[in-house]
Amino acid sequence: MFTKIRTGLMLAAASLVFAVSSTAVAKPYKGGEVYTPQGYLHGRIEVRMRMARGSGILSTFFTYKDGSELSGAFWEEIDIEVFGKDNARSWQSNIITGMGTRVTSEQVHTADTSLADGYHTYTLEWTPEYVAWSFDGREVRRTTGAQVATLTNPQGLRMNLWSSDVVEWVGSFDDSVLPQHQFVNWIKYYRYNNGAFELAWQDDFDSLDGARWSKADWTFDGNRVDFDPQNVTVKDGTLVLSLTREGQVGFNGAVPRDEDTGPGTGAGAGGAEPAATSSGSGAGGAEPAATSSGSGAGGAGAATTTSSGGGAGGAGTATTSSGGGDAPGEGGGLDGSIPDEEVLNGGCGCVAAGASGTASSWAAALAVGLSALAMRRRRTRG
Repeated sequence: MFTKIRTGLMLAAASLVFAVSSTAVAKPYKGGEVYTPQGYLHGRIEVRMRMARGSGILSTFFTYKDGSELSGAFWEEIDIEVFGKDNARSWQSNIITGMGTRVTSEQVHTADTSLADGYHTYTLEWTPEYVAWSFDGREVRRTTGAQVATLTNPQGLRMNLWSSDVVEWVGSFDDSVLPQHQFVNWIKYYRYNNGAFELAWQDDFDSLDGARWSKADWTFDGNRVDFDPQNVTVKDGTLVLSLTREGQVGFNGAVPRDEDTGPGTGAGAGGAEPAATSSGSGAGGAEPAATSSGSGAGGAGAATTTSSGGGAGGAGTATTSSGGGDAPGEGGGLDGSIPDEEVLNGGCGCVAAGASGTASSWAAALAVGLSALAMRRRRTRG
């Protein structure tokens, strides 16, 4: 998710230019990013987050194979990216793989309410057979097949708050909304062991564990911000990533309360954690489940062997469409490959839409800004 940049550039030449320009000149805006130097091969990651609002802004959680941006390296990445535009009601799931030509498989999911108005639980499951995304305990997408099979290396865990200059993707940027913040209450990582997920660790962010997390201090082309370590703070048991103007870094405000009862327990806003860790209900709902539980406001539904649930008063339904121009449709890649895809949508108002041309137009230039990122990292880490 580092290189949401415009297409139509000569990648090799542009990479050299960006390697200089994106590290040599300080940018007027500062974002925040944390990452794990350790990589993880397969597993389940649950993150409880409240996202930022504002056109042009992205709040994210994703996994990333370190070094994917280097020339001759095979790219491996799995994304959750929340758009701040349109009152922060939609988020994108994506896998990026490939060397040279990148294969992407974006889907956009829309919630009933703003993702900046409350905490929600975002979950990634990654196994040798599938990648699945869940929202407040309900699976909204599952991908299988060729693209998943190419995810063979450990990937680090990352969260960041930044602003892309690709207006057709994220909307026009209005800096009058600054500062903005992404709040992370907790994260849990489950290792994958012989078909089962086993809790390996959880972080409640009572402090920032320097043995687990590092703070980014780099940038990349197409990003309006430099990542500043001072825009990563911990307060009241919450990790806060900030997007600010230069000279106004840090967070000194009040942390919004999360009505959830804790990591992996109880119900979130209109939903509940998967039954692998808990059961519960959303506002006014209850649901027996085989593998997950919870319901949307006023709704109830029975879970299948994967997951399902009621949205506001009923079950959600999925619609898909294919992209236009040189962009892939759902499950498609720019090189024409089409990974197998199963989309499971239900509850919490999340309705998946197929990849649009604008959403994936940047994918043809995925390697450009990351050349600068790689050089910046090497200098930073000595």
